[in-house]
Amino acid sequence: MYAIVEIAGQQFKVEEGKKIFVHHLDAEEGKKIKFDQVLLVEEDGKISVGDPVVRDSFVEGKVLDHVRGEKVIVFKKKRKKGYRIKNGHRQNFTQVEIISINGKITQKKHEVKKETAPVSEKPVEEKKSAVKKEAKKPAAKKETAEVKKSADKKAAAKKTGDKNSSKRKA
Repeated sequence: MYAIVEIAGQQFKVEEGKKIFVHHLDAEEGKKIKFDQVLLVEEDGKISVGDPVVRDSFVEGKVLDHVRGEKVIVFKKKRKKGYRIKNGHRQNFTQVEIISINGKITQKKHEVKKETAPVSEKPVEEKKSAVKKEAKKPAAKKETAEVKKSADKKAAAKKTGDKNSSKRKA
């Protein structure tokens, strides 16, 4: 079961037990809050969409803490004018834990662990050896290309009759 709720001008997808950070709310820590602006409710595959809100639906939450977000740097500059302004900003947030949707507290479904057959180690080793073989092949090609280049330079030096160029290392 989940709902989409408008809190402090923003929309949040909430579920029971989920903790969310919303813009600062004027409420003390530990107090319960009721949110009436429910835009959508999903329960057991049935979706109720509001026009603009769902009637007789609400979300209850508990204020856990008031915190501040990370610092955001605001830097303004106009080039060639000598105008630079650097400001920082930290937004105030309220951490809210969702207690219930429509007054109904549902038990969380336990995740079913899938049993998988044990995987043999032989195919993994074969894959590793195949990867190693592929990695060695391009290196061999580079060596042969370098040998060919040096051989071409020596042949060119013999044709031109330059004795010193054949002794130089490339």
